[in-house]
Amino acid sequence: MPDLVSVDLVLRKSYNLRSAITLRVKRLLLRRFNHHIHYFRNLEAYTQVYGITPEKSSFVPFKANLKFDDELPADGNGKYVLCFGQSMRDFDTFFDAMEKLEYPAAIPEPDFASLRKNGSKFTRPLNKIPPNVQLLPDDKGAEAQKRMLRDARMVVLPILKTNMVASGIGTSLNSMLAGKCVIGTEGPGMSDVFRTEMLLAPPEDPEALARMIRQSWEDGTLRQRTAEAGQRFAKSLGGEPELYQRIIDAVLAWSRPRGSPEKLPRKLQKRVE
Repeated sequence: MPDLVSVDLVLRKSYNLRSAITLRVKRLLLRRFNHHIHYFRNLEAYTQVYGITPEKSSFVPFKANLKFDDELPADGNGKYVLCFGQSMRDFDTFFDAMEKLEYPAAIPEPDFASLRKNGSKFTRPLNKIPPNVQLLPDDKGAEAQKRMLRDARMVVLPILKTNMVASGIGTSLNSMLAGKCVIGTEGPGMSDVFRTEMLLAPPEDPEALARMIRQSWEDGTLRQRTAEAGQRFAKSLGGEPELYQRIIDAVLAWSRPRGSPEKLPRKLQKRVE
């Protein structure tokens, strides 16, 4: 049987009866994989729940998904605090934090079906969200995302405690590429990937998130320094060709100590031009 390598395997914690029944089957299937490539470093939950250990894993940095026609300055200016995204987002904590603040904020018009599907938390009806949070038109296209980012003063990505993977890393890098200061959440895909490129708050803690938003809004030097570091990092990662090359290099690096690079499929042995 040939070696099996997974890339960006997205697994989540679930607590319903169906997940309990299928967990054992998933663990057995995952044992067949020889190696896993992730876009995050913190594998504690993956090891505990699914048996995916660091010894069988490699970390590869992801990349931004957006391309801007012009280079946006990392100047820290903008109209509002932007919170957006679909996967494992904690909008409830964001709303609780914004109720403690006087700054303008914004979210895209919510697609509740998609939010539920992707494990996000948005329990408030729209008429109960804080009055300083406006709804922005969103057709889920790249141009809508660019428009929202251009007008943001900073981007806040609150992620749920139950997150096991790099939820929000693509949105983080898109925001950084747009020159925005990003406030993320301590956990996989953020505190284990970013350093000076991102500010962090603990998950599901509206008081701490409100303090971080206030500090970032009031301290222009902090906001610009973080935005500049993030933009440099996002640019350094390149696009799809560079990401594919990093994945190929990771597979080669894993296989070489075992003395069997010839086992790799020929398509993987060919370097991305």
